[in-house]
Order: sequence, then C-alpha cells, then structure tokens
Amino acid sequence: MAIETCVVLAAGAGTRLRDAAESKPLCEVAGTPLLDHAIERLAAAGIRRAIVTTGYRAEAIEAHLAGRDWPVTVETARTIDWRQPNGVSALAAAPLLDGAETLLVMCDHLVEPALYARMAAAGAGQGLRLGIDRRLGHDWVDPLDVTCVATDGDRITAIGKEMAPHDCYDTGVFAVGPHFFAALRALPSPSITEAVRALIAQRTALTVDCSDLDWIDVDDPKALAAANAWLSGARPAGV
Repeated sequence: MAIETCVVLAAGAGTRLRDAAESKPLCEVAGTPLLDHAIERLAAAGIRRAIVTTGYRAEAIEAHLAGRDWPVTVETARTIDWRQPNGVSALAAAPLLDGAETLLVMCDHLVEPALYARMAAAGAGQGLRLGIDRRLGHDWVDPLDVTCVATDGDRITAIGKEMAPHDCYDTGVFAVGPHFFAALRALPSPSITEAVRALIAQRTALTVDCSDLDWIDVDDPKALAAANAWLSGARPAGV
C-alpha cells in the first residue's frame, strides 16, 4: 500500500531568500507560496495528510496554514529549536506518525507530483529510500549546494555536499519509517544526512531513480528566477 502521509520540513530561516520573503515557506513562485506548491503537489500525488514542521516565524506559517482550505489534511508540529540541524525538525513530527511510514520532503523544493507518487509507492523498506537524479551537471542544480550521492546499484554508499566521486543528486524526497527516526534519535546532533549515513552503514539506505522527473531546490534568488521560469512553461534552467 502506498504511503499516504508526508512530513514537510518548513522550520528553517531561509536567509538566502530574505530579500524575496521574510519566511522561505511563504516565498512566492509564480504567485503561489512554496509551501502551497508542496502541499498541492503532494495532494496531486495521492498524499492525504501533510504534517508541516514549523520553527522560524512559526506563527506566520501556522496562521497561513489555518487560513485556507487544503486538498489534504494539514497538521503542524513545532520544532523545539529551528537553529538546530534539520533532523530535529523531522523528529518534531515523529510522535504524530505512530510508527507509520511517511514521505519526508523539503518545503523549498518544487517537485513534479509524479516524483512524490513514485516515492510513496516505493516505501521505506527496512531503512529509507531516497529519490535520486542521475542527470549530473544539469544547469538547474547548484553544485556547491546540492547534496551529492554515490551508489552501488540501488544502494547508497555515500552522501554529502561537494562530495567526490558521486553519481547522482539527492532530490530532497525520502520515504522513511521507524528505522530512520531511530537513527536520528541516536545522533547527538540529529541531521538527516547523518541519519542516512547511519543507515548506509546498515546497508538499508536505498534509492529510487527519478531522473526522468523534474525538481528544483529554491534556495536563493537565482534558483527562484529559474523556478519562476519553469512554472511559466520552461524547463528548470539557469541555476
């Protein structure tokens, strides 16, 4: 059975987009906030429940979420300290999951709904699955910011920023379950990348090839311009 819940990470400060919006989740792309794009695309992929983790400017984001009707059930979970690594934000949502598998996504990634649907159908397995893109060197990817991944077949062997060698990119869309959250809880400073590394050591961090589907990480003005161009009808370009 496909995953029907998603945790949407929306707790960070997003300082590189501060000129465009005080709050990154509410930064508009083609006239619609990034957070709205994420929720609406998740709904189009068949997701029925979204748990949005908040932190920086939590009140504004929570008021925005409460202020309109959504095509999915929307809940919020506030991060105890948004300045901490992003795994702390993921852990804020864990009590609402009751051990069920979930998608884990970033609110600042614009993603084709089909990518979400593919990951929901794949599930977390015995650890996690990560949607990856093997189209290296695409101009919508910032090589200094993208998370690089090395693989052996469908198994992840290494992950990190500016990592060499690598053979694909992290799209920011995960299918995770109890093993992932256990790995996070075991870390003194919980980050998603470190939890993935813990599951790599257990040989339970797997990939799903999403190289035929488009996505873009909207984390700075250049990426924002590329995202606006994409939603106006062009493919992601210029990042």
